[in-house]
Amino acid sequence: MIDTFPAYGGAVAQRSGGAVAAAKVGAVAAVVRSVSLAINDDPHTGTMDYGPPVPKIPAVTISTAAADRLDALLQSDPDARLFIRTSCATLPPVTSHNVMGELTGSEKPDEVVVVGGHIDSWDLSVGAHDDGAGCAQSIEALRLLRELGLKPKRTIRVVLYMDEENGGSGGRDYARSENRKAERHIAAIESDRGGFLPLGFGVSATGAMLARIRSWEPLMQKIGLQWIRPGGGGVDIGPLGESGTVLIDLVPDSQRYFDVHHSGIDTLDKVNSRELQLGANAMALMGWLLAEDGVTSSGTPRTAPGR
Repeated sequence: MIDTFPAYGGAVAQRSGGAVAAAKVGAVAAVVRSVSLAINDDPHTGTMDYGPPVPKIPAVTISTAAADRLDALLQSDPDARLFIRTSCATLPPVTSHNVMGELTGSEKPDEVVVVGGHIDSWDLSVGAHDDGAGCAQSIEALRLLRELGLKPKRTIRVVLYMDEENGGSGGRDYARSENRKAERHIAAIESDRGGFLPLGFGVSATGAMLARIRSWEPLMQKIGLQWIRPGGGGVDIGPLGESGTVLIDLVPDSQRYFDVHHSGIDTLDKVNSRELQLGANAMALMGWLLAEDGVTSSGTPRTAPGR
């Protein structure tokens, strides 16, 4: 697949559901090949689930190179034995917090455009692409607007969500918070596909609203993006969509993302500062246009005065 995200989505069930599938046929453990195109000795982690009534057998992920070696060994010696030792455990939950900052709207402060990413990462690395890049781009988008002296009509708020990786509670709790009842979230933009070269935006809107946002393509092309297309969202902003918020995600080139995703090599040296900045520029422009134009309750865009 050209887009590696659907490819990942189609393959990752071996990790998330591998232990259950293996236990159903009497296995004593599940060994999963890392879901990555890169061949190296860096294993990739991620969520996995247990389900009744099968026993909870241990499950581990090994690197792609290790999986190739294991396969070759089993081909040459079908009676080879594998010993697994793991100390993984699910610990009790603790309190954590989303981090927020905003440019308050000059005319309609209670109408909000959110830009954000998630602040947590897997413990194998700092999570530079997943999702340090999205957090940095969101903060930079607001900094750019402020440096330019722009005052949006509607509030543009950065939200750095907690707990995306282990259940998405940060996004759910943000959307359901009592503090949100006095606000109307007209749109939410998420960056959680890495800090690579931005290609475009995916937008979960239809009809006149989608047509209006897609009319901004020439502006986006001036800063290097190629398209705005239907279909957008993300784990963190998904709960806002339940109340009619337009969901948008920044879509960068994905060819290198799953080389580092959920692994120990998702480090700062893998992030290109130029590509990261171009994504931040795009989020700043999209956030500004939404804050200026707004949307009506029926999903029809307002006409920006003087344009």
